[in-house]
Amino acid sequence: MRKKSKLFFINGTILTITALSMRFATLIFNIYVSNQIGTEAVGVFSLVMAVYLFFITVATSGLNIAVTVIVSEKFAINKEKTGIKAIRTCIFFSLLLGIVSGGLILLFSDFITDKCLHNMVSAKVLFYIAIGLPFIAMSSCITSYFTSVRKAYKNAIAQVFEFIIKIIVTIVLLQLNISKGVEYICISLILADVISEICSFSLIFILYVIDIKLKKLNNVRSFGQRINIVKIAFPVALTSYIRSGLSTLKQLIIPTQLEKSGLSCSNSLSKYGIINGMVMPVLTFPTALINSYSMLLIPEFSTYLAQKNYKAINYISGKIFKLTCAFSVCICSIFLFFSNELGLVIYNNIETGYYFRLLAPLIFFMYMDNIIDCILKGLNKQFGVMCCNILDLSVTTCFIYFLLPIYGISGYIISIFISELLNFSVSLLQMIKYAKIRINFIDWLLIPLICSFSSYVIINIFNYKFVNLTVYLFANICTFLLSYLLMFLFLNKLKIKFDNN
Repeated sequence: MRKKSKLFFINGTILTITALSMRFATLIFNIYVSNQIGTEAVGVFSLVMAVYLFFITVATSGLNIAVTVIVSEKFAINKEKTGIKAIRTCIFFSLLLGIVSGGLILLFSDFITDKCLHNMVSAKVLFYIAIGLPFIAMSSCITSYFTSVRKAYKNAIAQVFEFIIKIIVTIVLLQLNISKGVEYICISLILADVISEICSFSLIFILYVIDIKLKKLNNVRSFGQRINIVKIAFPVALTSYIRSGLSTLKQLIIPTQLEKSGLSCSNSLSKYGIINGMVMPVLTFPTALINSYSMLLIPEFSTYLAQKNYKAINYISGKIFKLTCAFSVCICSIFLFFSNELGLVIYNNIETGYYFRLLAPLIFFMYMDNIIDCILKGLNKQFGVMCCNILDLSVTTCFIYFLLPIYGISGYIISIFISELLNFSVSLLQMIKYAKIRINFIDWLLIPLICSFSSYVIINIFNYKFVNLTVYLFANICTFLLSYLLMFLFLNKLKIKFDNN
C-alpha cells in the first residue's frame, strides 16, 4: 500500500507540475489573444469549440475509459498481454470512429455554419477540425494506457511538446491573419490546434511502441477484449453523445437567446465571450493543481475495486475530500476577496472582475464535482456519472431557453448556478451510496471556512499600499495563501489532539 501510495504521489506530482505550468502559460497566452482579437471573436471561437468538442466526443466514444479500466484490471492481476490486446483494439476502433466523426462534420457543414455559428465563419474551419479528429481519438487511448500503467511522465512529455507546437503555430498564424477578420482568426486557432494534436500523437505513439517493447509485449499482435470494451465503452459513448450534444446545444443557444432579450448579435457574442471565453477559464485554471491527481484516481480505484478492497476506497475518499474542500474554499475566497483587482490585472476590464466575484461561490462545487466524478468512474459507475450530467444539461438547457429572453445575462448566471449545484448534489448522493462515505462537516467545511476568514482579517491588518496594482495583488494573495496554509495545519493538529483525547 505504501509503495503504491508513493507511486501515486510521484505520478500525480509530475502531472500536476506539467499541467500547472502549461495551464499557466496557456492562460497567459489566451489572455493575450483575447485582448488582441476582442470579445466578439472570443465568443465566436467559443461556439466553434463547442462544435469541436462534440465531434471529439463522437471520435473517442468512451474508448479512453475502456482502456483505463481494462488495462488497470488486467495489469493488477498480471495479465499484461490481455491488456495490450485491449488497447490495440481500442486504438483501431478510435481510428475508425475518428474518420467517421470527421465525415459527419463535413456532411453537416452547411447546417453547422448557418444554424450554429451564425454564418460568422465558413466551412473551412470544420474541414480542419475533421483532419484532426482521428489523431485526437487515438491519442486519448494511448494517454489512458500510460495513466493506467502509472507512467504519467510520458503523457507529460507529449503534453509539453503539443503545447510548444501549438503556441508557435498560433503566434505565426495570428500574425498573418489577425487583421483579416473573425473567420481567419478562428481558422488560425483551429489549425494550430490540429497541427499540435498531430505532432503530439506522433510522439505519444512512439513512446507507446517503445514502452511495450521494453515490457517485451511487442509480440502481441492479435486484438482482444472486444466484448469487455463494448460493455464499458458503449454505455459511456451513448450517454456521452447525449451529454455532449446537450452541452453543445446549451452553448449554441446562449447567444441566440440573449439576442431575444434585446441585445444585438455582436453584444450577445461579446457577453458570451466574456463569461465563457475569459472568466470561466480563469476560474477553472487552479484545477490544474488537482486534475492530474483526480485522473489518476480512476485506475487507483479500479484496482481497489478489482481487489475488493472497500476499506481503502472509503479511507482514501475521505482524505481526498478533505484536501479538495480545503483547496476549493481557498481558491473561492481569493476570487471573492480580490475580484476587481484580478479583473483589472488580467484583462484590464472591471466587468470581468464583477463576474469573477459573482461566479466565485461555484468554484467549491465545480472542483468537488470533478473529484467525485473521477472516483465514481474508477468504481465503474461511468453510466451513473453520465446520467447525472445528462440530467444537469437537460434541466439547465431548459432554464437557458426560457430565462435568457426574459432576464438576459442575469438569466445566464442563474442557469450556471443551477447547473453546477444540481450536478454536484446528484454526484455526491451517488458517492455516498456506492463508497459508503460519510460527510464530515468539520473537516470539509468548518475548518476551511475558519481559515479563509482568519486569513482575510490578517491581510486587512497588513493593509499593503503598493502603488502598482499587480504588486499589490500579488503581495495580498501570497499573504492570504500563507496565512490559510498555516491556519489549516494548526487547526488540523488541534483537532487530531482533541480526537485522541
